Amino acid sequence: MSSPPLFQWSDDYKLGIVEIDDQHKGLVDLLNQLHQAIREHHGKSTSRQILDQLVDYTRTHFLLEESLMRVTAYPGVDRHRVQHKELIAQVEALQRKMDQENVAISFELLHFLRNWLIQHIHESDKRFGDHFHSVRLAATYAAWGKESDQTMKKQKKKWWKFW
Repeated sequence: MSSPPLFQWSDDYKLGIVEIDDQHKGLVDLLNQLHQAIREHHGKSTSRQILDQLVDYTRTHFLLEESLMRVTAYPGVDRHRVQHKELIAQVEALQRKMDQENVAISFELLHFLRNWLIQHIHESDKRFGDHFHSVRLAATYAAWGKESDQTMKKQKKKWWKFW
């Protein structure tokens, strides 16, 4: 019998910005994969590999959010960027500690990441989502997103692999 995921996604986390919502789901999925790998004792290297994917994906996600904030002249962009940088710095410090002290990823780290993500989505990201929809770019952005998705499908590459 499988145990419940660490983080259960629900529509309460949606901002109504498709790409951001999809990326949030991706972050939740990676966090749950990491939780499962630790719970099932898959080994330190497997857990570290998933954590590295989570960190890389988080950086990509933060870049998209911050780009949309700049495009929409979001007044809280600087504060939001600081929150992003602080999380990345904390996780990088934990990665270094793991490497230097040869320790495994702990459930404490997982719960820290889970709680940070929940709080960040519910507070900071929701504020941005409200702003995004208030500037009435959502329809234009959705059309652009659909067009760019179609272009990427023709290229058979994910958009983030172009950089």
